[in-house]
Amino acid sequence: LEILVTILNENDNSPVFAQPNITRDIPEDTKVGTAIVAREELSASDADLDTIYYELTTTVQEKDGYFAIRGVNNPEIYLQKALDYDKFNSTTLLLYARDRPVASPDPTNTATATITIIIKQSDTRAPWFLPCTRLHNDTSVCISSPYSGRINISEMSTDPLLLEPGPLYAVDPDYTINDRIVYSIVGGNTDEVFSVDADTGNLTMNKIVTSPDSFLLQVMVTQVSNIRKYSVATVEIKVINKSNFPPYFEKGVYNGTVFVGLPQRSFVYQAGDPSTPLMITAMDQDFPDV
Repeated sequence: LEILVTILNENDNSPVFAQPNITRDIPEDTKVGTAIVAREELSASDADLDTIYYELTTTVQEKDGYFAIRGVNNPEIYLQKALDYDKFNSTTLLLYARDRPVASPDPTNTATATITIIIKQSDTRAPWFLPCTRLHNDTSVCISSPYSGRINISEMSTDPLLLEPGPLYAVDPDYTINDRIVYSIVGGNTDEVFSVDADTGNLTMNKIVTSPDSFLLQVMVTQVSNIRKYSVATVEIKVINKSNFPPYFEKGVYNGTVFVGLPQRSFVYQAGDPSTPLMITAMDQDFPDV
């Protein structure tokens, strides 16, 4: 008697990842669509020879949508959305491998792989002059105000010029890179009156100024490792007459008279002379003719 026995494959094995824990370092400026982890590294095996179905999730909801897999049967992970180091610099992904489709009512065996993504800051932004204001809370743009200062006509100053709203100062906003900044004057420096320290940004005089004309300097900062990363700020230098004396009031006390019932913005009159408006005047010995 010949007996034929057929052994049926029972789904009694779970999928297995060759590498259940993977870490990848990627630059912040990685292009959308770039493969982050190859299919070969993520493919799971199944002793039952079942078709494997994959699903990718993230452990933090706010970081969802940046990474995805190519397909339900292709676990290659790629970048789906542009990265921003200032928003987050790492994330953890969970890749599930199942031997049945997600919606299948049949018993399913599952394996899990953990993928840790470390984001490295890239040199994506030009230097910022400080102080500056971020535009609409965008971390990639910071707008600075023009600088201004004053010098005395026909007088040489050897100290760094005092500027508003502060000294010339710029930084590399890609702070983990923190490239060295170099300063230079690229416009408005008539007769080379001024110079700027390449390292500190201190603005000093090379010679005296005999004309009351103002200067409108253009100061550029560049990164040492990449001169294409640069910014330009405007510095207005006004030339004024030297002031040796403070202004003073002609009188120590002024007396005036007002009348009841007058509307707003009515004149205050001199006490004892209700027909003459009260005038408060000051003088300055530096400007005797004014």
